[in-house]
This record gives sequence, structure tokens and C-alpha cells, in this order.
Amino acid sequence: MAEYRLHCFAQSGNAYRVALFLSYVGADWEPVRVDFFNGATRTEEFRRLNVMGEVPVLEHRGEVICQSAVILDYLAAVFDQFDPGPQNAREALRWIVWDNQKLSGMLGPWRFMTSFLPEEKRDRGAIAFVEGRARGALDVLERHLSDREWIACEWMTTADLSCAAYLFYDGEYPFDIPTDYPAIERWRARLRAEPGWAHPYDLMPGHPLPGARG
Repeated sequence: MAEYRLHCFAQSGNAYRVALFLSYVGADWEPVRVDFFNGATRTEEFRRLNVMGEVPVLEHRGEVICQSAVILDYLAAVFDQFDPGPQNAREALRWIVWDNQKLSGMLGPWRFMTSFLPEEKRDRGAIAFVEGRARGALDVLERHLSDREWIACEWMTTADLSCAAYLFYDGEYPFDIPTDYPAIERWRARLRAEPGWAHPYDLMPGHPLPGARG
């Protein structure tokens, strides 16, 4: 059994940020598929693992850790990698909180409602709301990255990994990052150039889904 076991599924950007960290550092890890789309996170068995009923969940040496921001913080300490350091800790935390609320927090529901919900269940008003919020967050990140390489400081940190969560699912949004967000695209290129980078569908199991776009 691998040292790290990550409960995840391929379509989860929240799980992807953790899988990407593990891949970057060359950890001894294995993905454990969670069949989210067939209700696996709502089962009693999964709720015993994580009462919140969410992925990702990381198992490591008897520890069970949930919430991706907490897992990133844990792994940064274990591996001494992607840590912003004391002088940049609050700046990194600022962007991680922002990402969870505004960027990934809106991109995830937007993509879910337009790519995975059956057509008859799509609420156009809700979709329009989250799209507007997501586009606003993308504009914030684009401006921030216009004159810098990384989000929180002069090197890649957990803030970059957090914000990357839903930004590599190309073709599953009605925008094109290279064309519409050139600063974000330059930042994505730097992430892709790091040894160990891989697409979420190559890191985690469960793709493709029958009948799903992407």
C-alpha cells in the first residue's frame, strides 16, 4: 500500500490540487476512486471517513485529513515544499481563502451545472449568477498575474496550487484561457513546466463519465 492514499475522482478540482502537489513532489501515493456521481460521498461508509461528505480525503500514517486547503498545508509542512514562509504566510492564506470562496468556489459549481447536470435540471438563473461571479474572479487573477510570475510571492506556493484547481479543465467552460486570459495562461505554462505536472484526468481515476461533456 502506498504511503499516501488520496480519496478523489477525476472531475474534482478540489482533489486535483492535492493530487498535483503529490505528483510534483514525487510522493509515494495512490488515488482511491470515489464514485461521486453515483452517490458514494453520501454513504454511511464514506461519512465515517469524512463526516462532511466531501473529497478530497488524505490518509497518511493513521491520519485522516480532509478539506483541500488543510491538506495542502499539511503536505507543505511534511515535504517542506511550496511553503510561502513566515513572511508570506498571510498573503498565501489570503489568496487561498479568496480562491475557495470566489475562484474555485464559483468555477466548480458553474462547470458542474453546465457539464454534468442533465439539461432538464439546469437552473439558468443560478448558472448565470455563478458565471458572473466566476468571470469576475478570473478578471481579478488576470490583473494580479499581469506583472508577476506567482500568486503569493516569488516562488510557487500552496496558493498557486489552490488557484489551479479548476483551471486545467479546458473545453469545459465557455471561455478559452490562452485567448481570454493571457496572464493566467503564462502562469499555467509555468505550472505545466514544473517536473511532475499532469492533467487532472491523468492523475485521478473516473474519466470519462458516460454521457458527460469533456
